[in-house]
Amino acid sequence: MSDIVEEFNDYRSKMNDKILADNNKIVKRIFNLDTNAFAEGALDKKTKELLGLVASAVLRCDDCVKYHLESSYNEGLTKAEISEALSIATLIGGTITIPHLRRAHEYWEALEEHYSQG
Repeated sequence: MSDIVEEFNDYRSKMNDKILADNNKIVKRIFNLDTNAFAEGALDKKTKELLGLVASAVLRCDDCVKYHLESSYNEGLTKAEISEALSIATLIGGTITIPHLRRAHEYWEALEEHYSQG
């Protein structure tokens, strides 16, 4: 059976390596800014991941949603917390975000399965 979590992470890692290999200063700074923005600060990492997840769902970026779901999972957020955050995203984003909500729930289930096996 296909592991969509592993496939996503492998593809993301491979492409990030290729992008960063171009040694583009602007892109490297954007990647660095992204990393630092989600570091512990006045807001804890869990809160920042939920904010990133909601913004990603509203902006309808499935790759971003997957990234923030996995980061949220790794930070110890629960399915109930994720569901509540995604309900806010759906409220703010409108019904056009429902397909992304479906894929987010599917990916959360894949994360649970992926990490329960390892």
